[in-house]
Amino acid sequence: MNPTRRSFLVSSAAALTGCSLVPSFKKGDWIDAHVHVWTPEVDKYPLARGYAVSDMRPPSFTPQQLFAHCRPEGVRRIVLIQMSYYQFDNRYMLDVMRQHPGTFSGVAIVDENAPDVAATMTQLVKQGVRGFRIYSGKATNLSAWIGSPGMATLWKTAAELKVSVCPLINPDTLPLIDKMCEWYPDTSVVIDHFARIGMAGGFKEADVRNLLRLARHSKTHVKASAFYALGAKKPPYTDMGPLIRQVRDAFGPQRVMWASDCPFQVDPGHHYRDSIALIRDRLDFLSETDRAWMLRGTAERVFFSSAAV
Repeated sequence: MNPTRRSFLVSSAAALTGCSLVPSFKKGDWIDAHVHVWTPEVDKYPLARGYAVSDMRPPSFTPQQLFAHCRPEGVRRIVLIQMSYYQFDNRYMLDVMRQHPGTFSGVAIVDENAPDVAATMTQLVKQGVRGFRIYSGKATNLSAWIGSPGMATLWKTAAELKVSVCPLINPDTLPLIDKMCEWYPDTSVVIDHFARIGMAGGFKEADVRNLLRLARHSKTHVKASAFYALGAKKPPYTDMGPLIRQVRDAFGPQRVMWASDCPFQVDPGHHYRDSIALIRDRLDFLSETDRAWMLRGTAERVFFSSAAV
């Protein structure tokens, strides 16, 4: 893509999202848009049915443990993603957000089939939640999304509250998400981890095309994240560069946000620094403006802005 065309796309997308054109590139003020935290205090914060303490790997990942990794790299704000260990009980995440005002935003998990799901979402948004995670999981769950009154309520309520739906999906779910973006054009959507394209080791062209197709929906965003789990799965992760470039070109940098997916990004053989450095330092096709959007501006607009409550 030539620079003139890309500049036009960036300007046009910035206008559509209602945000300033060029965020400042202030080093040391980055946002990590995807982190899970949990605590060994299972008496205070019980695990959901089906989970045991032995499932918690690592046994603990608290804010203090996170800060030891992220603060040396200039990350000051974090988007917490409700951990599956707790399912619909978002209390630990909310308590962490309250204990560190201004540091965390949150993405909660709710039961979309509960009769009071809209009221539950509203109360969570009042407590600082700015997104709601949905899973594709098994094929039976996918079919349940189509025509599901609960899923329809979740998407519509997210739009009314001016918060995001955050799908954790595999590539084969992208066509369904495309349909749902058509059905709910006012709902902000944030796709986790490139829709896990590359988890099997390669980047299938058909999967990439389906991801890039979502760029036609002006409220859809992509997380450039989970580098440890995609492609070659080895630092410095530069094999991710072509996919990142295609996503940047299609969506514009103001609809792409970097995230680590800690604590999994700091599993043995991987380091927090290598994740942020890929965007911050290593990909020479990213301009300073691209980096400012991807490392702060996009996540700030989506997850740290006011909601309609």
